[in-house]
Amino acid sequence: MDHEELLAYVASLYYEEDLTQAEIARRIGTSRSTVSRMLREARDAGIVEIIIHHPWRTVPELERELVRRFHLHQARVLQAQGRPYSEVLKGLGVLAARHIDNILADGMTFGISWGTAVFSTVQALRPKRRLSIRVVQMIGAVGTSDPLIDGPDLARLLASVYGGEYRYLHAPLIVESPQVREALLQEPHIRETLDIARKADLALVGIGSPRPEVSSLLRAGYLDREALARLREQGVVGDICARHYDIRGRILDIPLNRRIVGIEPEDIHTIGQVIGVAGGAAKAEAILGALRGGCVDVLITDDTAAERVLALDETEG
Repeated sequence: MDHEELLAYVASLYYEEDLTQAEIARRIGTSRSTVSRMLREARDAGIVEIIIHHPWRTVPELERELVRRFHLHQARVLQAQGRPYSEVLKGLGVLAARHIDNILADGMTFGISWGTAVFSTVQALRPKRRLSIRVVQMIGAVGTSDPLIDGPDLARLLASVYGGEYRYLHAPLIVESPQVREALLQEPHIRETLDIARKADLALVGIGSPRPEVSSLLRAGYLDREALARLREQGVVGDICARHYDIRGRILDIPLNRRIVGIEPEDIHTIGQVIGVAGGAAKAEAILGALRGGCVDVLITDDTAAERVLALDETEG
């Protein structure tokens, strides 16, 4: 066998068959230190992937209150326990992935948006079965420097996890003018893709915010800090599928919303179940607006965000 096959063989003996390094050394006629080096090399080469499944605990009382107050189908609230946001994001992805895997079935159409929370969810999926699903991009491509958080790559990754097919929306997310947007929407492939998205059985969406520290559109280079400040002045607290809304969940009649290529705000309500993933105190206003607007049916968040959302709901009226 060649060197990579040997590395895989040694890794299989160690991780799958539970042989000691000394036992493996005797089997392949080498030293224990060489086996140890080969195991490290197998990890470095990506032949072995070690996944730590953290015990992501939830807060049932917050889940029940969110469901009751906002008439959700379900809520999952991660117990953040002071973890850094990067770790919280992983936990949210795991909770969302478990929910998706429990309800996804053969023949379903799955709509997907974009962003770090959506990527964390797709990355956390570990299905033990293949499903004949169709994944469809619901909004145009952002063209971010990190393609893995963009719609096209996320659609492809999600489909490949289950062995399904995917459908791209061949258009940018934000175009120069409403006229350009209208012209693109007349293109047959774009129109057909959006028709499929409107009839999706499930959808996975992130919840965006105009706050600079958590703005995906800022990180992607679509908006600068001045543009975000103007959005906040116009009453924007958040966005789903790049459609910006106020604290009451009302989609605002602002120039940016008229330049978005993707499903319309009302289309979100025609989808069977919309799963929204977002966490952190900085996203609280955005989450509250999404809940009040009925944009999500299932919310995956953390306890810091949930407590802030509930408090804001009492004070913002």
